[in-house]
Amino acid sequence: MLSQKYGVEYVDLSLVSVNSDALRLLSETEARDAEAAVFGRIGKRISVAVRAPKNPKAEALVQKLQNLGYEVTLFMVSGESLKRAYAHYADLSYATETKAGVFELSNTELEELLQKVSSLSDIGKLINEAIVLKHSYRITRILEVILAGALATKASDVHFEPEESKVRLRYRLDGVLIDVLTFDPETYHLMLSRLKLLSGLKLNIGNEAQDGRFSIKIKGEEMELRTSVLPGNYAETLVLRILNPQAIGVELEALGLNAKLRAKIEKEISKPNGMILTTGPTGSGKTTTLYAFLRKINSTGTKIITIEDPIEYHLAGLVQTQVDKKNYTFASGLRSALRQDPDIIMVGEIRDTEVAEVAINAALTGHLVFSTLHTNNAAGSFPRLIDLGISEKVLSSAVNTALAQRLVRTLCNACKKERAATTEEQKTIDRIINGIVDRALVPARTNMLHEATKDGCVECNGRGYKGRIGIFEGICMDSHIEEILRNRPSEREVAAAARPQGIPTMQEDGILKVLSGLTSLEELTRVVDLELGV
Repeated sequence: MLSQKYGVEYVDLSLVSVNSDALRLLSETEARDAEAAVFGRIGKRISVAVRAPKNPKAEALVQKLQNLGYEVTLFMVSGESLKRAYAHYADLSYATETKAGVFELSNTELEELLQKVSSLSDIGKLINEAIVLKHSYRITRILEVILAGALATKASDVHFEPEESKVRLRYRLDGVLIDVLTFDPETYHLMLSRLKLLSGLKLNIGNEAQDGRFSIKIKGEEMELRTSVLPGNYAETLVLRILNPQAIGVELEALGLNAKLRAKIEKEISKPNGMILTTGPTGSGKTTTLYAFLRKINSTGTKIITIEDPIEYHLAGLVQTQVDKKNYTFASGLRSALRQDPDIIMVGEIRDTEVAEVAINAALTGHLVFSTLHTNNAAGSFPRLIDLGISEKVLSSAVNTALAQRLVRTLCNACKKERAATTEEQKTIDRIINGIVDRALVPARTNMLHEATKDGCVECNGRGYKGRIGIFEGICMDSHIEEILRNRPSEREVAAAARPQGIPTMQEDGILKVLSGLTSLEELTRVVDLELGV
């Protein structure tokens, strides 16, 4: 009768499932005080149960939800129905979704999980425990464990890979994919929907690639995750990229640059104009290197503008902008940035002739420009820019330095072991060491190596490796390079002309790090072709 009187539909919450994410929109105290509860949610459309629609507290609550951007549909319920809804608050885990796109882990829950997680097998065990739960918050709990486990092990990516009868979960740890566990497709389907919703992706599309992002909040700090979904043979495959601000906070001194190259780099980045390029494949640490340079030279007296795709990490004191495929491209962004009177510009990537030309012109007109190129080595930067239509004469005036880099895993100091090199290994080491121009860099002992212990230890989670370091090579502009550029040289010709500079190649830098016990020869061989140039 009351439902008809107020023109508000009646619902019995004993017959309707209460959505946990919807319930979280109001605290239990708030809900009880107004005799109301949010029980349904699809995106920004929510269903609110009230005992009395004209109750001033209920009306204020509805107004508050509408101000937050929610489209509210009211339903009348009995007091008994509300009791059923309030009972669900007891089931809620510590994870709370405060707004679309933010997944919040409370300090208590995270600390509790981190204490339980000391190895990958612990993560697998906790996920399996959560999978068998029958509570409504089961999926939230699984995601809590997966994300907390990724943070505890310092994973850079989380991979969900559907197969015919199961779904494989893998973490990328120090650049290498490690199996965590497999679970059932039904659970994965529910998790996929939750992650799509969080990332602002379309739930009803399964045959197209989609990209999104969301944040997790830990102890008040926000950490972003990039979501990538691809249509697969059995189901959509999902990868979460964890953009941990601590990962980018590497100082210039800790990158792994050898003393000779570092001294040259510090000199080059202190110049008022010119271009510094870093090259290497995706995931080789180019962005980390550029940010380390920017952090080194950032001061209150300089204006730094970055044009990125996307902005992965936020740095104080910089004007950071993100490209948009339609309106704000690298080229248009670079032109606009030049009108903002910057001292230093970072362009995420030189992909085409237009961007290359604008960047080169900026370097020639009093700006210091940082950017990346996709080439295999430092010498390849020059032929690549010539292929993009940049004049050979202009190159010598614009480019200060070209770097190339890779990332290798560092051996765990707690369990690495020393051994003598085999005959074959010694031949490889001697051949590369003999090519080093600056003999002061060559260590006294060149026949002893370190390697990872097979089962590792507690410190490295049984992997034998802990952390990563860069191996670099660099070419600085000088009269030899300037002269050879006039004849449109090949990579080999540029590399040969740069040898008198005495900067070790990537192979040489890698071998020096192997001999110093930082990494193993096996790991270096995985990342760099040691036969190159033979």
